[in-house]
Amino acid sequence: MNSQSFYSIAFKGLSQGKHIFEYEIDDKFFAEFGGGVVEQGKVKVHITLEKQSSLMILWFDVEGTVHMQCDRCLEMYDQPIKGLERIFVKFGEKDYIEGDEVIWVSTNDYQLNVAQLIYEFIGLAIPIKRVHPDDEDGNSTCDPDMIEKLDKYIVREGEENSPVWNDLKKLLDNE
Repeated sequence: MNSQSFYSIAFKGLSQGKHIFEYEIDDKFFAEFGGGVVEQGKVKVHITLEKQSSLMILWFDVEGTVHMQCDRCLEMYDQPIKGLERIFVKFGEKDYIEGDEVIWVSTNDYQLNVAQLIYEFIGLAIPIKRVHPDDEDGNSTCDPDMIEKLDKYIVREGEENSPVWNDLKKLLDNE
């Protein structure tokens, strides 16, 4: 049995109104998606399903931490995440394109697998800039050796005329 079947919500027998589903996401869940943005983490997912006569609305509330590589120093660290997303589920025999927030399911379907949606919403909760958080004093917690190496290559104002830049400008002139 595929472990993702655990993430199937049987909506056919549910009464109209709100229904709550809770999931604890761990490394095993991320391994099923193999080689994505996230490979490790502990995330709680709280899904509120509001069933109406002609559609369902699902609210995905994700909160936890994911193990990420720092964009600045390349060390791994735990990134706190938090996000709230909404999906509309409509019923019909054809797939219609209505945007990213609408999913069409057949009127014959009785369940909806939310594993892929959970994975995508965890990914959306990750900040674009992934760096170690600063400490209480506002200092970077990145690897100090790597930061020292990076500082050697930072071009500061007034240093544009260094020999390295002059050599690179010569390359542009040879085109």
